[in-house]
Amino acid sequence: MTTKTTLPSDSLMRKHYPLYEGLLKYFPKALAEVAHVSKLGNDKHNPGEPLHHAREKSFDQADCIIRHLIDMSEDYGKGVGRDENGIPQVAYIAWRALALAQIWYEQNENAPLAPGAHE
Repeated sequence: MTTKTTLPSDSLMRKHYPLYEGLLKYFPKALAEVAHVSKLGNDKHNPGEPLHHAREKSFDQADCIIRHLIDMSEDYGKGVGRDENGIPQVAYIAWRALALAQIWYEQNENAPLAPGAHE
């Protein structure tokens, strides 16, 4: 039986996943905004519950990405490219792209279920 892990267990192979140097240091604001979208979404869709990705509530990540791309050129009263709450559409696009990627890896590459996911 193979244990599902997110990162390789081999110490040399783990060096090929520069999570700080190649992710956080490249995209700090974008990742912060994705975290903000996670919180706002949880407050909206799971009020009073601990932060978690309630996957059973949305299955159409790719369609949502396209809708947010369309919305990037429109003004919902808080500035072009922002929703009615003033949140930039790019933050929603990034969140949905990460959700799509995570689910794809779980379904196609034997990645473990994300710890924050509820199905």
